[in-house]
Amino acid sequence: MNKLTATALSMTLAASTPALAEDDRKGLASAPITMGDVQAVSPALAKYTQDALLGDLWKRPGLSPRDRSVVTVAALIARNQPIEMPYHFNLALDNGVTSAELSEIITHLAFYSGWANAITAVAVAKDVFAARGIGAEQLPEVSPTPLPLNEVADAQRAASVEQNVGPVSQGVVQYTNTLLFKDVWLRPGLAPRDRSLITVTSLISCGQVAQITYHLNRAMDAGLTREQASELLTHLAFYAGWPNVFSAVPIARDVSEKRES
Repeated sequence: MNKLTATALSMTLAASTPALAEDDRKGLASAPITMGDVQAVSPALAKYTQDALLGDLWKRPGLSPRDRSVVTVAALIARNQPIEMPYHFNLALDNGVTSAELSEIITHLAFYSGWANAITAVAVAKDVFAARGIGAEQLPEVSPTPLPLNEVADAQRAASVEQNVGPVSQGVVQYTNTLLFKDVWLRPGLAPRDRSLITVTSLISCGQVAQITYHLNRAMDAGLTREQASELLTHLAFYAGWPNVFSAVPIARDVSEKRES
């Protein structure tokens, strides 16, 4: 029995068992809601959670468990939904996301979903890190040596920003072209593919479709496959909602078709 299935089972048993084994408690240590609570309010939701979400979606082969955790964590932060963060932060660490990567995801999403959302995630992550004995030495450097910059591609991107944003706000142009793309995007704490993956996740989760084309292309240039992009949409239907995914589908189809032509 894998960890996800075991945790799902322990959540189900929480409704009727007064005392759980220590291993069963681990996944629920910080979670204010158990499967028993869901069962008491919506038995149908409990069944869908157990059967469709945990019993099916998380076992699909299109994304690795690590990628599913990266996407889920990013969606929760982007949508500022802290109730499930303790469970999914712990699951992400169990699925191979490092503490440095989780820290870097939070930092990155401050820029793409807002500072307040990132600070909410910090409030949860500090307890998760403390419980696991994760210290400063396991977190990213404040000012690391940046990754190499593709000068040609970045010049094209900067010119587009200047053309489209410059007439409206030079301040946005300044921070976009310096702080965002010549600092945050070059931090080595996340692989470029993963940084693009959480950016696309954030955009879809918040219904921000205007930038999906650029960032989905960037993700695929960095190694995200067409099949993984397709499964990303499937996963986010459950964590960001069907309407947000349906809004993103035409853009994803257009990106895929143009890359094939």
